[in-house]
Amino acid sequence: MKQFTYALAACLLLAACSQQKSEDTTLSEAELIEKAKGIHERVITLDTHNDINTDNFTAENNYTERLSTQVNLPKMEEGGLDVAWFIVYTGQGDLTPEGYAAAYANADDKFNAIHRLTEEIAPDKIELALTSDDVRRINAAGKKIAMIGVENAYPIGMDISKVKEFADRGARYMSLSHNGHSQLSDSNTGERDSVWLHNGLSDLGREAVKEMNKWGIMIDISHPSKASNMEVMRLSQAPVIASHSSARALNDVSRNLDDEQLMMLKENGGVVQTVAFKSYVNTEKNNKYNDMAEAIIKEIAAAEGFEIVERSAIRGMDDAAREAYFNAYTAIREKAKPRIEAEVNPVAPPVDVADFVNHIDYLVEKIGLEHVGISSDFDGGGGVEGWNDASETFNVTLELVRRGYTEEQIAMLWSGNLLRVLDEVQAVAKKLQAEG
Repeated sequence: MKQFTYALAACLLLAACSQQKSEDTTLSEAELIEKAKGIHERVITLDTHNDINTDNFTAENNYTERLSTQVNLPKMEEGGLDVAWFIVYTGQGDLTPEGYAAAYANADDKFNAIHRLTEEIAPDKIELALTSDDVRRINAAGKKIAMIGVENAYPIGMDISKVKEFADRGARYMSLSHNGHSQLSDSNTGERDSVWLHNGLSDLGREAVKEMNKWGIMIDISHPSKASNMEVMRLSQAPVIASHSSARALNDVSRNLDDEQLMMLKENGGVVQTVAFKSYVNTEKNNKYNDMAEAIIKEIAAAEGFEIVERSAIRGMDDAAREAYFNAYTAIREKAKPRIEAEVNPVAPPVDVADFVNHIDYLVEKIGLEHVGISSDFDGGGGVEGWNDASETFNVTLELVRRGYTEEQIAMLWSGNLLRVLDEVQAVAKKLQAEG
């Protein structure tokens, strides 16, 4: 059973918990691995972004099985991942009553699915946490921990009272937009065409910031535009998070945070959860690998008489056709794997855990270790070589140990920093509620 082994308040005061690392080069590889295993067992590992498909939250088909999903209970057990934030994600649609109704129905379905898993399907194996104390209690009881994040506040429509409703249903963070401008906030995707809807937040978005502060929901700045994020951090009375973002200085994509946003996040007291998403970690390296790997996959597909189609065509398929297509495509990829490993990896290696931890190193150096955390974006496109699903979570700890991070520092990166922000957000909410 994994235990929460340090007092965070004291840890923040110790030099050992600063960004200063004390690399020990005297350990053999076997000793390094053994040391990392001990640390991984003792700290609470928390991943802030795991997307879900509610088809996998039914009595017949659910996360108690080792599904093909990157996250499920068997894979969490295998990799020592303690806390999974399951995401109530809604893609951006029309800003109309019909669009809002459909978005709310989607969010409702996902909230219900998460509660079904933790309350009906597997309450003996996984429990929903609402506070940092819940996380420690559930972990001490030997169960896995679910938490809820909302990716895109679009489902609240024009009804600001739904912020409290989502908090009451267990949401502990929420972003004001995703890919596409919402009724609340501009999205980072405006960088593609320089077309903006609000030039930051809308009036309703500013109200949403107040409501999230009041009801204890951490504000997530991973997808909104830079102007929106800067405005959020100016307005918020509580620290914010970026639930799945990396450093733009290392990889210049609009989904990563630039140094100006990072410095403002540090001043705000928040935390950026570094994301293990290949194209956000190293786009150039990822593209080179993909181009060479896809050439081999297409060659094998042609030999098998299988046609690889565009994503738009896949979206137009019915459920049975889509499933049949993906099964066939997966089989082709498996056949291609030995050739990819032999022909591609030596000359164009995939983005891996070391590349991912480069972003952690940069962020720690730039804004301080207490403002940095870890996320995967599993089942939403995330994963790097070595951390391709929850079963490989240990490899992140191993790389951190290899680079000289101490157990106290690793505990902060994996969960301590995020839980500290949650505590502070909930303290602000309690104060605001008391003030009426």
